[in-house]
Amino acid sequence: MTSKPQKSLDTFPNPYADRDYHIHMEIPEFTCLCPKTGQPDFATLILDYIPDKKCIELKSLKLYVWSYRNEGVFHEAVTNKILDDLVTILKPRYLRLVARFFVRGGIFTNVTVEHRKKGWKPKLLIFNDESVCQSNIRE
Repeated sequence: MTSKPQKSLDTFPNPYADRDYHIHMEIPEFTCLCPKTGQPDFATLILDYIPDKKCIELKSLKLYVWSYRNEGVFHEAVTNKILDDLVTILKPRYLRLVARFFVRGGIFTNVTVEHRKKGWKPKLLIFNDESVCQSNIRE
């Protein structure tokens, strides 16, 4: 195996830092463990952000997400932790993370967290919920 899970995140310079543009990612293979039972929890992470000076490097994001596979953590905690880590490294103009956890005990859980850079106001409407879904797993 050439790669291992890791908590570090890498970035690269935003090639168009002078404009607002929207980056959308869907990560359908997120897993962590229930801290009460140790059973696996599965989720799709939906990441939307408007970069400032940096963009996230995708392989490091993949390895970072993988690092939660054997970690016992509540849905609310892991979603907020991932947002905090991304905001710390990227310092984006805007970032929203939605964690859509699959059914457990008859309950679906969605956790949504957002960050807006202080003083940043969007120049125009960049996205809405209907236009960004490109996944083939949702209707």
